[in-house]
Amino acid sequence: MSTAFDARRRPSLWSYLSFNSKPRRRSVSLPKHELPSPDRKENTPPKGSWGRASNLEGYKEASMTGGQRARLLKTGGVIAFVVLLLYLFTSRDGAGVRDIVKGQTSPPTTDKKEAGPLGTTKCSKSSSKEKPLIQYALMVDAGSTGSRIHVYKFNNCGPTPELESEEFQMTEKKEGGSGLSSYGDDAEGAAKSLDMLLEVAVKTVPDKLKGCSPIAVKATAGLRKLDQKKEGASKKILDAVRNRLETKFPFPVVSAENGGVEVMDGKDEGVYAWITTNYLLGKIGGPDKSPTAAVFDLGGGSTQIVFEPTFKSPSGGMPETLHEGEHKYVFKTGGSTYELYQHSHLGYGLMAARESIHKSVVKALHDASPKDRSWASSPILNPCIAPGMSREVNVTLDSGDFYTTKMAGPKDAAPAQCRGLAEKILLKEKQCDLAPCSFGGVHQPSLEKTFAREDVYIFSYFFDRTKPLGMPESFTVAELRDLTAKVCEGEKGWSSFGAVEGALEELKGRPEYCLDLNFMVGLLHTGYEMPLNREVKIAKKIKGNELGWCLGASLPLLSQESGWKCKLNESH
Repeated sequence: MSTAFDARRRPSLWSYLSFNSKPRRRSVSLPKHELPSPDRKENTPPKGSWGRASNLEGYKEASMTGGQRARLLKTGGVIAFVVLLLYLFTSRDGAGVRDIVKGQTSPPTTDKKEAGPLGTTKCSKSSSKEKPLIQYALMVDAGSTGSRIHVYKFNNCGPTPELESEEFQMTEKKEGGSGLSSYGDDAEGAAKSLDMLLEVAVKTVPDKLKGCSPIAVKATAGLRKLDQKKEGASKKILDAVRNRLETKFPFPVVSAENGGVEVMDGKDEGVYAWITTNYLLGKIGGPDKSPTAAVFDLGGGSTQIVFEPTFKSPSGGMPETLHEGEHKYVFKTGGSTYELYQHSHLGYGLMAARESIHKSVVKALHDASPKDRSWASSPILNPCIAPGMSREVNVTLDSGDFYTTKMAGPKDAAPAQCRGLAEKILLKEKQCDLAPCSFGGVHQPSLEKTFAREDVYIFSYFFDRTKPLGMPESFTVAELRDLTAKVCEGEKGWSSFGAVEGALEELKGRPEYCLDLNFMVGLLHTGYEMPLNREVKIAKKIKGNELGWCLGASLPLLSQESGWKCKLNESH
């Protein structure tokens, strides 16, 4: 199935995005007040006193009294004028001369209104008559272990929807998981499990906007596996979910054509994560096309890579553009076209990698002695387990043979040998039909040649295994390799982690930490062929917002074509 972006399927996301909008500045002119000037009267001496020489002393006395009166009247007029000015200027802020007279000399305060659910502090009206000022979008992540809802609030002050806030809620944990797939044949029970999530949306979204706040539900691996057990089971659950949303709640459900309630394709998961990351970084949708960041997502069962390669100077067999195929994902936004390389490597998530590496160790012993299984009853040395630690694991070989074994670390650290096992499962030698390839025979443009200097964000398990050990937000692949070697030394080499809060407890609780980090180094350096001096960045949040696919998948919902209809004259 082609992954090229179909403008008719999701037409609005890319035309909607733009990221450099700023609220308009407004100037306010103070009103002019005409101030009456005080009347001024001339003081004249009493009649008859000017021409009397014999009454000179009386003349002098009368003249002095008149002059004093004039000066007093002038002074009083000036004071009255100043007081009037003070009153006019201070009364506008709610404080007048009376406050000053009473001794309240603190500056007047202005009450700043907080933006309510229908408003924003960024502007007073939408940038477009076709968009409401405030929009809400609801995304349900129906995972295998539980479901989560994200209620996003956006403003349309500029040509790009700007994220203002996010409300988050997940289903309660229970034995066997609380995801939709955990309900099996009980499709109605699965649909009802989302009620507690929708209650958050009902409380968060104002009544006025409920009718134009679209909701989508996207399931991941859990429902895919359910269909493997019983064909059609996932469709029954999704149909029940759609019916309950449409009949019990006031939010418009995104149409089936636009992927409203569906099992999400793995390629979309990676691309939406790329959109989320670059949206939060402000790298897409602006008037100027700036270099975008790559995303490397390491989950439990699979790992995704998404980046925008550039082919500035084709040479040495380098193509001029990205080859057509399942790996290509194209879309447009703000007049810019993005051609992304994306691939989801199934079976190369961290938990899947653990199983493969343990399986490789057991298979070597099994092949050496296929009829004698006595070796399985003794601890098996595994270079990916730290010295002094052990772990019981269950392994099923391709032949169907099942083993429960105890994996134990060697006496001395062997990080290189562990990395050798990690690189072995990457199948670098597998035939590459369309060169260049990364691993497992999968085509991938060279990162060193087509994405040499741009930012690379690695998250999920990459973050979970490095941040607790004190790694900074940015480091090189070589520094990750050095960290791995230190972790693989075991407790005798962990003294440097004592200064990192919680690091020693983290290491002591995970015997496979050496394995996890070696697989990450092998995946980045050998699998994706990133140079050792290449810098990567870890992150769980950007600007306070969670990384992942949900935000990126929510942006298309802001278009009316996703199904909502809003009375713009009420919310514009």
